[in-house]
Amino acid sequence: MDFEVMAEGLKFPEGPVAFPDGSVVLVELRRGTLTRCWGAGRTEVIAELGGGPNGAALGPDGAIWVTNNGGMSALPGPDGRWLPPDYDGGRIERVELATGKFERVFTHCGGRPLKGPNDLVFDRTGGFWFTDFGKMRARDRDFSSLHYVGADRDGVLMVHDRVLSYNGVGLSPDETVAYTADTFSARVWAYDLDGPGQARPREGASGPARFLSGLPTNSRYDSLAVTEAGNVCVATLDTGGITTVTPAGETSFIPFPDPSVTNICFGGPDRRTAFITLSATGRLIRVRNWPEPGLALNFSQY
Repeated sequence: MDFEVMAEGLKFPEGPVAFPDGSVVLVELRRGTLTRCWGAGRTEVIAELGGGPNGAALGPDGAIWVTNNGGMSALPGPDGRWLPPDYDGGRIERVELATGKFERVFTHCGGRPLKGPNDLVFDRTGGFWFTDFGKMRARDRDFSSLHYVGADRDGVLMVHDRVLSYNGVGLSPDETVAYTADTFSARVWAYDLDGPGQARPREGASGPARFLSGLPTNSRYDSLAVTEAGNVCVATLDTGGITTVTPAGETSFIPFPDPSVTNICFGGPDRRTAFITLSATGRLIRVRNWPEPGLALNFSQY
């Protein structure tokens, strides 16, 4: 599929958020920044957050909310050695777009520290769902989890704990289903919802997650976006592309020239322009005339 390069030289871009002026705000995970990309290679740093900003979303207050995994020191470097310790705790951050001023809003769920918050999505009430991927070490790793924060911002709710490697998260158009993408299993899970932050229990199951789809190929899943029709577009690692999963579990695939396709968002007047982060090559690309329009996100400027 044809595309245009909006920006390159980015340090592992993720979490794109499209704006009507044609710009895209994203995080640079390995640079520790929230960055605006204007196109034609022009970029500007909005905030130097540190750690490992991993996901971003525009909130009801007009600020960008960021899931920050705290730093990637718990991952091996390209030569196999473990990176120097720079991890300073997982957190949820709020960034003022106009000034770049930011604050840490949440660092714990109850008495438990957040380990590696990864991605987030706002519902129509102003609350948001987010995943905590956890951290990996030489011979062990944390469990992953799914969380919810209500519109009153009165703490972090644990929705589902002890899952493998949750990454992307999104909502169906009617907000009756929350979707998560699991990285290592390359599966998409669905949570049927009874209300904001309320995953419906499944009789006879070990948890509320409902299996939707999985890949038989040597691939991994990253972040996701939902379309207007309710299909789930999942950034796919290793094979490099976007896998679209229907609510019935059927899949299709569009490849892109990067083994670390990490995220997708939609914009443009009809939301049929896809903005995709190619993180191994450090690029943000723009794809016009995506096969279907993206879902209008809550509190977006579209």
